[in-house]
Amino acid sequence: MADDSLKARIHDLDVTVWVGKGGLEPVVEELRDQLRENDLVKVKFLRASRGGTTTEALAEDLADRVNAELVDSRGHTAVFH
Repeated sequence: MADDSLKARIHDLDVTVWVGKGGLEPVVEELRDQLRENDLVKVKFLRASRGGTTTEALAEDLADRVNAELVDSRGHTAVFH
């Protein structure tokens, strides 16, 4: 991750996209739309979305689908740019 100012922005960012039992597909367009409006978007991966995979793997897959950069991933939350 980049500098301290980016870390502070990420820390203060609210989750605006939740990935649930429907998986990634239902949130792809929503995340694309939010990334057009905001340079950073925080996404929470709920337990039902993870199945047999990790949050990191899901976040990387989602970043590929929306052509975004995965800036940070901690616990069950990821930040995209």
